[in-house]
Amino acid sequence: MGRCEMPNNPPEQMPRVTPYLFYNDPGDALEWLARVFGFEKRLEMPAPDGSIAHAEMQYQDGVIMLGPANQERGGYSPAGLAGVTQSLYIYVDDVEAHYVQAKAAGAEKITEPMDMFWGDRMYTAENLEGHQWSFAEHLEDIAPEDMQPTF
Repeated sequence: MGRCEMPNNPPEQMPRVTPYLFYNDPGDALEWLARVFGFEKRLEMPAPDGSIAHAEMQYQDGVIMLGPANQERGGYSPAGLAGVTQSLYIYVDDVEAHYVQAKAAGAEKITEPMDMFWGDRMYTAENLEGHQWSFAEHLEDIAPEDMQPTF
């Protein structure tokens, strides 16, 4: 396998910041994220035992990576924890339609879409192992000095 003289950094079609999520069952996560949130699978690498070693999914121009929980390397699924240490925030074209689709497809712990003080309308849901996802549509530009936090 050859190497490029001057590779792109980051590689083409890869954003500079890409979250990596750990799942107890990455295969279930791939199917669930596609069916419920509308992500598209772009890469799936099998491990020698046939399980998923690494995968990538895309939502418009956003990319997430995912793989198996691996305690030796410090990668845990939130399913075995009392909460999460991060959340993902994704902009969609129509947050109301996205919410209806996600709720109908089985999103859990889902909030109703609500207007936020920074100009977004958003909802939050958990996926099958407890990762927290927020989906938003930007409706209004508000200057930081005019923002009034409500929480």
